[in-house]
Amino acid sequence: MALQFYFGGSGAGKSRKLHEDIIAAAGKEPKRNFLLIVPDQFTMQTQMDLVLEHPNRSIMNIDVLSFGRLTHRILEEVGAEDMPVLDDTGKSLILRKIAETEQPKLSVIGKHLHKIGYIHEVKSAISEFMQYGIGTKELSKLTEYAESRGALYYKLKDLQVLYEGFLSYIQEKFITTEETLDRLCEALPKSEIIRDCVIAFDGFTGFTPIQYRVIQELMRLTERVIVTVTIDAGEDPYRMDGEQKLFHLSRKTVADLRKLGEDIGVLMLPEVFCKGIAGWLPRFTDNPELAHLERQLFRYPAAPYEKEPERIRLTEASTPKEEVRQTCIEICRLLNREDLHYRDIAVVTGSMETYGNDIEEEFAKFGIPIYMDQTRGILFNPFTEYIRSALQIVLKDFNREAVFHYLRTGLCGMERDEIDRLENYVRRFGLRGRKQWEALFIYKEEKGEEGVVLLARYNEMREKLLAQLEPLLRSCSTAGELVHALYDFLVRNELQQKLARFEAKFQAEGELARAKEYGQIYGLVIDLLDQIEGLLREERISMQEFSEILDAGFAEITVGTIPQNVDRIVIGDIERTRLKQVRVLFFLGINDGNIPKGNGGGGIISDIDREFLQESGWELAPTPRQQMYIQRLYLYLNMTKPSERLYLSYAKVGNDGKSKRPAYLIDTMQKLFPLLVIRSPELLPMEEQLSNGADGILFFTELLREYAAGRLDGEEERKLFTFFKSYYDDPDWRDQIVRLIDTAFWHYQESPLSGQVTSALYGTVLQNSVSRLEKYAACAYAHFLQYGLSLKERGEYGFEDVDMGNVFHGVLELFAAKLEERHYTWFDFPQEDGEKMLDEAIEAYAADYGETILYSSARNQHLLRRIRRILSRTIRTLQIQLQKGSFLPEHFEMSFSMLEDLEAVNIALTGQEKMKLQGRIDRIDTCEEEDVVYVKVIDYKSGSRKFDLAALYYGLQLQLVVYMNAAVEIERKKHPGKKVVPAAMLYYHIADPMIEDGQTMTPEQLNRKILQELKTTGIVNSDDRAVTLLDREFTGKSDILPIERKKDGSFSAYSSVIGEEDLITVSNYVNHKIRELGTGILQGNISVNPCEENGSSSCTYCAYRSVCGYDNEIAGFQMRQLEHLSPEEAVLRMRAEEESTDAQTG
Repeated sequence: MALQFYFGGSGAGKSRKLHEDIIAAAGKEPKRNFLLIVPDQFTMQTQMDLVLEHPNRSIMNIDVLSFGRLTHRILEEVGAEDMPVLDDTGKSLILRKIAETEQPKLSVIGKHLHKIGYIHEVKSAISEFMQYGIGTKELSKLTEYAESRGALYYKLKDLQVLYEGFLSYIQEKFITTEETLDRLCEALPKSEIIRDCVIAFDGFTGFTPIQYRVIQELMRLTERVIVTVTIDAGEDPYRMDGEQKLFHLSRKTVADLRKLGEDIGVLMLPEVFCKGIAGWLPRFTDNPELAHLERQLFRYPAAPYEKEPERIRLTEASTPKEEVRQTCIEICRLLNREDLHYRDIAVVTGSMETYGNDIEEEFAKFGIPIYMDQTRGILFNPFTEYIRSALQIVLKDFNREAVFHYLRTGLCGMERDEIDRLENYVRRFGLRGRKQWEALFIYKEEKGEEGVVLLARYNEMREKLLAQLEPLLRSCSTAGELVHALYDFLVRNELQQKLARFEAKFQAEGELARAKEYGQIYGLVIDLLDQIEGLLREERISMQEFSEILDAGFAEITVGTIPQNVDRIVIGDIERTRLKQVRVLFFLGINDGNIPKGNGGGGIISDIDREFLQESGWELAPTPRQQMYIQRLYLYLNMTKPSERLYLSYAKVGNDGKSKRPAYLIDTMQKLFPLLVIRSPELLPMEEQLSNGADGILFFTELLREYAAGRLDGEEERKLFTFFKSYYDDPDWRDQIVRLIDTAFWHYQESPLSGQVTSALYGTVLQNSVSRLEKYAACAYAHFLQYGLSLKERGEYGFEDVDMGNVFHGVLELFAAKLEERHYTWFDFPQEDGEKMLDEAIEAYAADYGETILYSSARNQHLLRRIRRILSRTIRTLQIQLQKGSFLPEHFEMSFSMLEDLEAVNIALTGQEKMKLQGRIDRIDTCEEEDVVYVKVIDYKSGSRKFDLAALYYGLQLQLVVYMNAAVEIERKKHPGKKVVPAAMLYYHIADPMIEDGQTMTPEQLNRKILQELKTTGIVNSDDRAVTLLDREFTGKSDILPIERKKDGSFSAYSSVIGEEDLITVSNYVNHKIRELGTGILQGNISVNPCEENGSSSCTYCAYRSVCGYDNEIAGFQMRQLEHLSPEEAVLRMRAEEESTDAQTG
């Protein structure tokens, strides 16, 4: 029964002295057990150290254990009742269940239980209570103490409900990891291993209350308990001081242990002070800077170091990524210049969250092997995502997002391209819900045989998905049944084998950490399922609850890794990572927020709450203030770990782009070392920063970029060509250099399709719609993508503006047919009958349109009512417009396919190449007189397009003139002895106009105003006879045409009119333009040549912007600026081009 302390500062050799003494004592007393207890991370390293230090290279009666391994060893020895130990995952599962049951009693916590991670916070709070010896009675008193603090009081009440429910649930079934130490205390008196042994504790900065109880029991039973404590040898370890002092925690530990010993009458043995030689600690014998740091850091007052420190460097970087890059550069330099191995170097950071990814990425670029000393959560691993999304499919009735989240996990056995196609199909046809997925897919995506093949493949995938999910679609009512269903699901889909293949793949690719993760994760998830079944087997829960319980379990599981080889750099966190035998240390991320480290508010019991509860007399985890002081001890321990060099660094700007301040530690170091210079190596010339080939490539790329932009001077040019020759002559780098040069000097060049490719795409007879020609005129490349490669935007099951236009056209066509069936004309149908026929036409069209999409939602049904209102207004307006003139409708929706012999739609191009125009003319009206037939063409539009002769000149608006040319040719064949005159080319905009002050108007005034708003746009023959026939009532301003007369009888500037001679010019020019555009298509022109007219660019609404790569900043790309032309100028240019063409062909 004795207690002994080993005191010494960091690097004083406490561990080595302890090892020597234990080895010597073990050699003298081979029958006595010697146990060395260290933190979990140290067990393997300490065991290796002891073996190497032992003269016989063996430690027969010395054992190295952690608290956990000691507990397991003793309980196994004494044959204690083998109750299952509940780990963090098990706690979370039970607490999730308790929380569901007790939710009505939880006034504060109950509202947050469904948030991911919240149960973890509850579990952490309850674990803290257990760890610090606070039972339900103590918690009740703590709650009473907090009665004046409203929110805290209710939080503690809620926690008490959950704590009591938790303890009640596990009673006599399980024990928690915290309770294992209580059981250890009970078992220790029965242990022969412990009786009269020597037990030492090394590497601890402090102990929890429950660990203190174990140590007190060990004092009672063993020959001697030894504890190493980090404290300056020159300080009095038994005198308590303020908590702000560096070694306050060490003094508190000593005081607590002495009191425990005194309580049971333990003998205090003389302490061992490790002081080094002449005040120099062994680690820093030849290193005065680091020795000074160890003696003065966080001591007050601190003595400054009077020389410029050579072994300590302070670096400022612009960003965390640059900070990591500079670290890699310095490591490469050290390895090249000094006798160092990777294992001699370590990197710690104040925030692994901020620096972890950058470290992995940059160190890989530099080829530096590392071991990341951290555990990884599995919540977002593809395997857990696979399980979670499968459950979401069932819970959300085959919600599209859940289905394709599942399919894209990479574990469902379907190719990504197939999944993308299936998603496009499902989106296009609006398939949703289990019922539709269980029914045969029937909609064909393409016509002909291709559509049949695709449909069959989609059904195969549908059936495969259903077969995979079948175990989860069974009816289950208990947790046990749900666990078995999920297990069957995993077995059926061979997840263990799939994960093993991924593990082998990552192993082969050298990604050992990921290979380890995939090697462990299946077993960890199965263990979780076993826990759920063991804990909740007979509990009646829904699949939603089961899913939440799984999420809580997944959130607790972490995957740890061990170094795959010895010679690699350890990367870690200043608090978690324990370093030994390090010669060089890099400390990154010394910024506010990292040092001291924010803890996110303290969990359920906030930082402010902890400060308040500190006065209650019950010990809890450290408050933020205490944690800051404790962190200083960790800083001291880490910064004094290297024996040769220490590098400190911070970033000026965070990854979020916000400026960051250096931590207080930087100021502390500058006061301690006044001549310590802040370096910014990234500001040095780039060639001075180079350390390897990969780094040089970055510099070469920067120079090349400047050279390509013409911004490099002579000296920099010489550097560029020196680098180029060096890399180009190296076969390992040549291909990459060539690619970089090609990229730097790349510019867009037109590259037409070959005749063979053009023929394969289009044939020799070009089947073209007029809108297709207009697309080509706007941008040849967009035309190629849409009509050559048949690229389409993803189809969405919905009703958009373009769909409304289709409905308008289709319904008006059906309405015209019904007029004919009932022997009406557009002139004479009664309004009531017209409304009935319109309803029939809408109903017939809507039933067949877009797989009944118009009835698929309340929104679309509202749109259908709006469509009916608009069309009702349309048929009345069209009737009035006809009644005001002398024209009769002759053709509706006339397809060009009915006009095989017309020259206007069958156009000879070059040689054997021809173009056949496709399209439909919405309406052709005629007015026949004795020797003249007047023709009017009307195109229905749901948008606001207006006829523009300038756009026609550029080929962007050909449709109306092409329609008129075809209509004129039809009438000439029909009336061979008569003159056929184009009277008007018009757009009728199908709309529902809003009339201002309509409520103050009489019905007649309102109807007249609406008629004016709905007047046609386009262009009208200026011939008086044609105008009269179009609108008999026209005198000043027409209600139905875009014309008005001035007082002198001439047309105003507002009027859109054209003379007969100009009409002929326009007609001929359109035929010429069509040939020009068609020839360009068949010659393989696919230039990226968008155009801009009057500030409107063809790129603005182009569906292919993300494909073509057009960029004004890249050489070779150029937006065609189309000159603004008045109608008169446009006609003059048309005439000039016509005359030029005639001269060339004549």
